[in-house]
Amino acid sequence: MDLSRTNSTIHRLLLLSVLVATIPLTASQSEPNTSPASPSPPPDSDLCNGVFVSYTHTKGSKIPPTDSTNQPYRFESLITVLNNGHDELKSWRVFVKFAHREILVSASNAVLSDGSSLPARVGNGTVFAGYPSSDLKSAIQTAGDVTQMQARVELVGTQFGVAPPNVPLPTNLTLATDGWKCPKATQKGKNVLQVCCMPDPDYENSDIIDNKFLPRKNGDLTIMYDVIGSSASDYLAQVTMENHNPLGRLDNWKLSFDWMRDEFINTMKGAYPSLVDSSGCINGPQAKYYQGLEFSKVLSCARRPTIIDLPLTKYNDTEYGRIPFCCRNGTILPRSMDPSKSISSFQMQVYKMPPDLNISALSPPQNWRINGTLNPDYKCGPPVRVSPSQFIDPSGLPSNRTAFASWQVVCNITEPKDATPKCCVSFSAYFNDSIIPCKTCACGCSSNKAARTCSTTTPALLLPQQALLVPFENRTELTVTWSILKHRPVPNPMPCGDNCGVSINWHLATDYRGGWTARITVFNWGETNFADWFTAFQMKNAAPGFEKAYSFNASTLGINGENNTIFMEGLPGLNYLVAERDGDNPLKNPRVPGKQQSVVSFTKKLTPGINVRGGDGFPSKVFFNGEECSLPSILPTSNGHQWRHISAFLLALPVLVLLLLRV
Repeated sequence: MDLSRTNSTIHRLLLLSVLVATIPLTASQSEPNTSPASPSPPPDSDLCNGVFVSYTHTKGSKIPPTDSTNQPYRFESLITVLNNGHDELKSWRVFVKFAHREILVSASNAVLSDGSSLPARVGNGTVFAGYPSSDLKSAIQTAGDVTQMQARVELVGTQFGVAPPNVPLPTNLTLATDGWKCPKATQKGKNVLQVCCMPDPDYENSDIIDNKFLPRKNGDLTIMYDVIGSSASDYLAQVTMENHNPLGRLDNWKLSFDWMRDEFINTMKGAYPSLVDSSGCINGPQAKYYQGLEFSKVLSCARRPTIIDLPLTKYNDTEYGRIPFCCRNGTILPRSMDPSKSISSFQMQVYKMPPDLNISALSPPQNWRINGTLNPDYKCGPPVRVSPSQFIDPSGLPSNRTAFASWQVVCNITEPKDATPKCCVSFSAYFNDSIIPCKTCACGCSSNKAARTCSTTTPALLLPQQALLVPFENRTELTVTWSILKHRPVPNPMPCGDNCGVSINWHLATDYRGGWTARITVFNWGETNFADWFTAFQMKNAAPGFEKAYSFNASTLGINGENNTIFMEGLPGLNYLVAERDGDNPLKNPRVPGKQQSVVSFTKKLTPGINVRGGDGFPSKVFFNGEECSLPSILPTSNGHQWRHISAFLLALPVLVLLLLRV
């Protein structure tokens, strides 16, 4: 065989195999698609020229305990606030309408604007406020730097009843910052709720100072947090509380807040912590950093300290006092009583921790809360940066000094659904010989059914006149005797008492052609003395006819544009409502309440057609020291026995019957 011909044949076969390998396997194989891919649609946030807010549910899982009817689940969510508008968004706030009895355990980069500390129940919805950064710059200001335009709030909490893979989305989401309008939030997919909010063209924002600070707001109570001295490691803060509500008041106020960056209070003037304790610093990072500081003299290292006012005797004390508007024993009055006593102030030296060790690193505490004794409930918003406050120069020079930085906290009076009143009202009239007492459990009753021997649902029994001066626990025999005399049924068990620390009796005394009178009696059944007390009566139709009070200082007061409230306070020297005390003979006589009384006169000249006996002669709302009192649900009716015609024998009859029953 010719070897050269064989090699040539092999080379031809190899070449043929290579050519075959390059040919497509089938003639029907499609050509590759060389057209460009269609672009994906832009995210919804890019289509929003305002503020884009989204809520994304990221994860959920079942948690103990196992409960077939009320199973708890962990949820993790993300709130995103993106400023795509023209201007900086100041002090952003977002309202989330939760709907699954959520309990919020943690939230990054935000706090609850009502001042609640976590964990908190937010099942009825809550407002988040940015912290530590509360402002979002625009893309124009930052050349599109999303880190300065956007806030991301990571939430962790517990919800009930929505098992994975179902998603417990809120029912609504909106931007709560003033000056913005938002449509109804829309759902995107299964786990996202989003909304695009635009500036409200009708909102007047000209009060913003140089586009740098938000305007100061009005509220029932405002708190100013002014930094009046600052260094790299510590600063001096002045806290000023001012009452703006005509019926608002605080007694023995207690103020609390949360330090967010490991700060602690070294010294104070004008107020004091309710608990002096530095152990938190000694066992924490503060002692490691400030090794040369004498921590035995540090006042408070609590993350949430409670501050109380000082007594009057400390006002001129060089170490603890000498602060304007300090040392009032915790009393803040309405401006209508005394403008100088409507303000309370104190100072505190605050030490900072790394990384905030420079003179401009200033961060106010969060989650402010204030309350008092027998006073309304207040809800406080987050601190908002405002223009620096100005103070009179302490040197006496004719100039003002400005604070380094100022924040405003606005607190408003609220009425929680489950809150019970702290005072109550009874009604009586000259044309009826019985007194309609305070309601059963008007100020709350024990929930312990086993220990309770009285009925919380049976209406309170009508009283004879003399029972008003007797403590409830000693009224039973008088009340039963009076019911027997009036042929009224006596329930078993008897109704519970009102449990109110203060009660007020409104007695319609006279009604004649030209006018009418009422007698007001205030009883203090508690252990607390009330200095500078006041009470207020809302009279829907009778207030224009008010003439004078004979033992109180009284005047009409305009509230919310309506001049229908009569404001009363004790005259100088009579403005002290003492606590309940022992009777003349403690072994035989019951305890005696503190009592103040006055007659009030009205004219009918300015109130034609007034029906005094039909209801216009009784108040529709009553307040004591700012707290709204519980009112009877019925009014006295005519029974033919008028006080002015009652004989001495009839007045003494209940006592005689009581003596006979004891025999």
